[in-house]
Parts: sequence; C-alpha cells; structure tokens
Amino acid sequence: MARPERPHLLVAPPGPRARALVARDRDLLSPSLTRSYPAAIERGEGCWVWDVDGNRYLDFAAGIAVCATGHCHPDVVAAIREQAGQLLHIGSGDFYSPRLVELADALLRVAPIRGRKQVFFCNSGAEAIESALKLARYHTKRHRVVAFMGAFHGRTMGAISLTGSKVVQRRSFAPFIPEVTHIPYGYCYRCAYLLEYPRCELWCARYLEEMLFETLVPPEEVAAIFVEPIQGEGGIVVPPPEYHRILKGIAEKYGILYVVDEVQTGMGRTGKMFAIEHWGVEPDIIAVAKGIASGLPLGAMIARADLMSWEAGAHGTTFGGNPVSCAAALATLRLLEGGLVENAARRGEQLLGRLIELREKYPCLGDVRGKGLLVGAEIVEDQRTRARAPGLRDRILEECFRRGLLLLGAGASAIRFTPPLVVTEPEVDTALEIFEEGLRAAA
Repeated sequence: MARPERPHLLVAPPGPRARALVARDRDLLSPSLTRSYPAAIERGEGCWVWDVDGNRYLDFAAGIAVCATGHCHPDVVAAIREQAGQLLHIGSGDFYSPRLVELADALLRVAPIRGRKQVFFCNSGAEAIESALKLARYHTKRHRVVAFMGAFHGRTMGAISLTGSKVVQRRSFAPFIPEVTHIPYGYCYRCAYLLEYPRCELWCARYLEEMLFETLVPPEEVAAIFVEPIQGEGGIVVPPPEYHRILKGIAEKYGILYVVDEVQTGMGRTGKMFAIEHWGVEPDIIAVAKGIASGLPLGAMIARADLMSWEAGAHGTTFGGNPVSCAAALATLRLLEGGLVENAARRGEQLLGRLIELREKYPCLGDVRGKGLLVGAEIVEDQRTRARAPGLRDRILEECFRRGLLLLGAGASAIRFTPPLVVTEPEVDTALEIFEEGLRAAA
C-alpha cells in the first residue's frame, strides 16, 4: 500500500466515537494515566494511525519512541504470528528457550560493551532499571547511588527513587530507597550553576568529584552512577560533548559502575544503535526497552559478564523474555541493522535543521536539540529570558493534534519529536509544515 502523505480528518477531532471512548476510559481506568489530548487510536501502519472516527494522523510520538519500526511492520507482524502459532509462554526462569538464546546472541553482538557480556530479559524499562540497581548493589556490596535531576528511570519503587523528572511522580510515595543522591544534569541551556559552556570547564560533571564526593557522599560507598545519554522525559536534553567521558573517568577512578539508561535513546533512535556510542564511552551496565520489540513488552539489562556474579534465584522474572516478544525483537534488530539506524540519522538531520530554521522565525522556540530521531524543541515565552511556557507548549500540541499531527511534551515546556525510524523525507516535511501551522495558531 502506498504511504499517505497528508493527514486526513473526516470529522474535527475528537469525533463522536472518540468522545464516547474517552468518557468510558475516564470511568474505568486509573486517573494516574496522563493523556495530552483526546486521541483515540484504533489502528496503525508505518508512521500513520487512524482513530475510532476514521481520522488519519501522522504519528511523531511512536508510543513514546516504542514503535521503532513503525506501526505493524509486516516483518515484525509475520515474526509474531509465526511464534504465536508455536509457543506463547514457557517461563525463561524455569526452562530454556531457543528464542531467548537467539535474541541474547543478537543483542549482545551490538551492545557497546567490550569483552564477554550477559543479558537479563524482563518486561519494561523500569524493570531493566530495577535489575541494574539490584545487580550494582549485589556485585559491589555498596549501598549508595548517584542519579540526576531531570532523569526519568521509571515509576516502580527502585526506579522512582532514581527518577528526578517531575515532583508529581514522587509526591506521596516516600520513603524511597535510601542513599540515592541527585545532582544537576549537564543542561547547558538552563545551567544549574549559571555558567556558560565551554568557559564553565564542565563543572556540571566535575561537581560530582570536586563537591559531592568531598562533602556529602563517600565515593567508596557508591555502587553506581545511573545516567541517560540524553535525558528524554526531562526535555530531550543533550549534554556537552565531554560530559559522559568525564563522568565515566570519575566512576572508574573510584570503582563505581557506570549504568546507562538507553530505554528511550537505544535501538537506533539517535542514529546509532545506542546513544552512548556518540561519545565513545563504554558503560558497565545498559538498560534497554521501548523500541527493542517494536511495541511488544520487553526490557533487557546488559552487563559485563564479570559483574553478573549473583547466584541462581537472586533475581528472576515470569514473563521476561517471552518468546513472542523475543521474535518481535529479532525482527526489529534485523530491520534496524538493515538500514533504519542510518535512516534515523539522515531524517534526524533534516528534522533538526528545519526546526533550527523555524527558531529564527518564532520567538517562542527556544533551544532546539537532539540526535537522530530524538529531537526536542523547548517552548519559551521569550528567547531572551528563556522563561518556560508550559501552557503555550500544551496549546501547540493541541493545535497540531487538531491538524492531524501527534506529538508529545517532554520536561517542563519542551515538545519531543520521536517518529518511527521508518519515517520518510516527505513525512518529515509534512510534520514540520503542520507543526509550523500549530505554532502560528497557538502563539
């Protein structure tokens, strides 16, 4: 089927069926779920989705960067169908599975950790983080952890103890896991120290050793540093070029594990298989999820084999490494290595370059940043003051939705662009045309 080039709205969204579904949803589902606008999606293909009223939208959210190969890629669907006809579940913690071993071999082959490494499969990004946290404490016999303000690692109790993205995610859930210390991330546009790169000499990274380890946290008690290569939920924040190399050097100096959260940034999203590869830094542990199985639930925690020192029964899973999810992940990896990672890099340059041009025309566009198809545009009241404009950001999202473009927010006032990695040049052009229309209408 030829790909459509423009959204097509049969009725003004949300249509009558969407409104009815939203009303039922509010009655039946937990109010803790966040929805940016009333999009009621029924089916999808590639970068396009259709709602229950038949409206066709261009999807630049991709399930929060989950649908890496697009909606219902035929290769992924075929792999799922074949595996579903053979075996749905066996329990990777109790029996051996050929799909599990096959996927482990394929994933470890592309993971940016030298030497022998091993993987633990689970169901989600939060579970991958939980696994990494437990392993880091188990192996090092240390109890402290360093994480970052603006970070999002998940909402389970271990993961939320590391998360520092929004106070609503932490309110009323304390006490958290103790001895987690958060420090500011390398966010040059909004430097926590009011310094300017490069005259700052990367104080945001050096603060860890020269301030935190000197005053509050004994480094010999720190098991791990948990860090996102690019902060996702925090606003698509790309740190300065030397940032990860400095942090990793400090970690190595004190025997601290460098745990990289690639849940949103991994699996080709940034134009490399893993985002940390942009900086040539080798992690000790990697957390993976989201795009790994093109929409099926799957997470993975990858570590150097010498770190996997825990005994049988110390950690496990019931559904992790489900054979259907593994089949989807194998098909996904083949597609990523077959050209989608390179496409993410090319289309990302197109997307970022055009957004930078738009910034010259619209004072409400502040910083524009990203790598590959993980791009953020920060919405501000004024480019000079850089005052955040969350209300304006939400109006822009709403205006884009009403014109057939699906986008999501990130951080306090940023908009994230995370289309499927199959996105084409005309589709990027279409999205940017609609985004500019939404900007004009909202501003």
